[in-house]
Amino acid sequence: MPRRVDHTERRTEIAEALVRAAGRLGLHAVGMRDVAAEAGVSLRLVQYYFESKEKLLLFGLRHLAGRFGERVTARVRAAGDDPGPRAVVEALLTAALPVDEESRVFHHLYTAYAVLSVTDEALAAQPFIKDPDAAEATLTGLLEQAADAGLLRPGVDPRTEAAGLLAMSAGLGTSVLVGQRDADSATAVLTYHLDRIFRATDGD
Repeated sequence: MPRRVDHTERRTEIAEALVRAAGRLGLHAVGMRDVAAEAGVSLRLVQYYFESKEKLLLFGLRHLAGRFGERVTARVRAAGDDPGPRAVVEALLTAALPVDEESRVFHHLYTAYAVLSVTDEALAAQPFIKDPDAAEATLTGLLEQAADAGLLRPGVDPRTEAAGLLAMSAGLGTSVLVGQRDADSATAVLTYHLDRIFRATDGD
């Protein structure tokens, strides 16, 4: 009997090929033919699963974002059974720093997608570009939990701080990616600003 095709697995394999090819060629330059060659399948097969390059990019970047979520979860687990809001916030922000190959590719492709969407209407119409809203809502919720528990310094606005911290994390990630600073320096900047937001453990 012929082997049954697992369509989810096949789509994932193509998405991973996109990530590899785009990481090497650049998101602006990679085409469906490049992805087919990277995956070792025909162009027709890639087109069967993804009708356009825009849909292929969307699926591939969502796949990459899912792997990023797994990184955050692993960092939170490493912080202990009851890490508290600050540890979870730190895990979310530092996981995005491009300190290894996977995180470098994620930051590179995510940033490239955002830039391309400025001038490409088809990309801009895809929902992926709105995903940062979900990250901001998550971070806002964590800071609100911390505020309710009396862990934030007086006058801290969770929503404003969440937006600022995410923007800072993205900017620091780019500075690491281009070699302006190293990961330790970027982490120190994030720690400095979290110290400004959170009360010290001695109740300061």
